[in-house]
Amino acid sequence: MTRGPGVPAISVIVPILDEEAHLEEALTLMRGQEVPGGLEILAIDGGSRDGTPEILAAVAAEDPRVRVLENPERYIPQALNIGLRAARGEYVARMDAHTWYPPDYLARGIERLQRGDVAWVSGPQLAEGHGTWSRRVALAMTTPLGIGGASFRRATAEVEVDSGFTGVWRRQTLLEQDGWDEDWLINEDAELAARVRAAGGRIVCVPEMAARYVPRDSLKALARQYWRYGQYRAKTVGRHPNAMRRSHVLPPGLVATLAIGSLPGPQRRVARAVALAWLAALGATGARVASRGAEPVDAAAVPVVLATMQVAWGAGFIVGCARFGPPVAALRGLAAPPR
Repeated sequence: MTRGPGVPAISVIVPILDEEAHLEEALTLMRGQEVPGGLEILAIDGGSRDGTPEILAAVAAEDPRVRVLENPERYIPQALNIGLRAARGEYVARMDAHTWYPPDYLARGIERLQRGDVAWVSGPQLAEGHGTWSRRVALAMTTPLGIGGASFRRATAEVEVDSGFTGVWRRQTLLEQDGWDEDWLINEDAELAARVRAAGGRIVCVPEMAARYVPRDSLKALARQYWRYGQYRAKTVGRHPNAMRRSHVLPPGLVATLAIGSLPGPQRRVARAVALAWLAALGATGARVASRGAEPVDAAAVPVVLATMQVAWGAGFIVGCARFGPPVAALRGLAAPPR
């Protein structure tokens, strides 16, 4: 693709809503990305009510590469599509306003796409706490129980993944998929990933593109986040059965087991034994975190964080099955013997 004068190589889409705590630093790192051919940053504000609009206005006045666009719908997929429609670059990246990307993130993503055989390039998602509970969530995200089946959180070599954390695409790839599905207010990247993979595209996670992000800083916010994740994962696997993984049935199975354990009847004994084994695994995980040098009070909170994540996700998935319909085809696919 031949670019005209002044047309950047890559357009960076940044959905934003009330991000004043981290926005200025995040934008500084984005603007510092070194990309042959240059970049533009499309900051899509969903009607922020904190100091975000003032920060955006100041940065845009200082740097003509930054354009501020409005998102009256406020949700992320709508913001991403607004950015995609405005994008001029041959390549498009999604970046988050509470995430810090390495200075060569965009250049590495473009270079990997140019080598061929992939449609989506991203890097590992590394949690970095900036507050008491945020720090504890970050510790939990270093454990197998916190990572779960999300291989993009721990890649140490290039690996093919089901979905990526933010990432870089050719703009044409996104246009061929009509962008993000705006019915997916949550889990929009996983839904897009399922379509990209169904079309034959490969998604890879490149360790050198690891990005640091700030987790939620309260148990209430964390529970709400994972409750919504669970609901929309049920919707995603209902639409795309091949996106279902066996790890997805564990949290709702756990919630069902806990519920059964609270009911009278002979099945209660087995359910309680499973629940005790789960609690023991949580406790052992906290002990391993403490053995790595974490503050004792933070390590002791890790089992609480993990329980919050798993129960909220599992309960959300069950509610999502009721809300969007059970993913029968996906569950049938898991039950089928491997070929």
